[in-house]
This record gives sequence, C-alpha cells and structure tokens, in this order.
Amino acid sequence: MSKISPNTNRSSFFPKSKDTQPKVKSSALNPSYIQRNAPSRMKELESTTSGHAKVEIPAAVKDFARIKKAVDQAPPIDNSDKVARIKAQVQAGTYNVDYDALAEKILSSEF
Repeated sequence: MSKISPNTNRSSFFPKSKDTQPKVKSSALNPSYIQRNAPSRMKELESTTSGHAKVEIPAAVKDFARIKKAVDQAPPIDNSDKVARIKAQVQAGTYNVDYDALAEKILSSEF
C-alpha cells in the first residue's frame, strides 16, 4: 500500500486543511452583474408567451366555489331538537311514517 502524503491542495472540506486557492466571491449575489433582456426582447417574449399563459376555469368549478362560499357563510343548522323529538316518538312507538311523502322523496331523488 502506498502512503497518503499530506497534500496542501485539499479542499476546505477537511478540517485543519490549508486552502491554497484564494476565495472568489460569487458575482451572482451582486445584482449589478445580472443580465437583463433588452426591451425589444422582453416585448417579443411577452407576445409569444401571452397566448400560452392563460388559464380558464370551468363554469362548474366557479359554481362550486360560489356555493361553497355561501354554505360557509350560512349559520349552522341545529336539528338536535327535531332528532330528539323523533327519537322519543320512535321509542314510545307513536312515530307514524308518511308513506306518500317518503315515496315522493324517493322518486324525486331518482329523477
């Protein structure tokens, strides 16, 4: 095996190593070095991409958003009294089903 000779050209990753190369500051951090497009090129890019950068939201999504907003703003409905009343009637055996209304509900949900 060969011995590893101490090399002074190691990167600064290694602890206690000497950096032989001078540190260079990045020009990317300095905004004066950023190259901008010429105004004519900017107009060309805007005209080329303007047709491709449009987003169309379907009407169904807009309708859903309006409905959701209205529901979120509506006060909460408290049916606990109605549920308690029907529960008591069922337990007492006095609850009567309105079969005509039930049939209408079923048929209206099907069509």
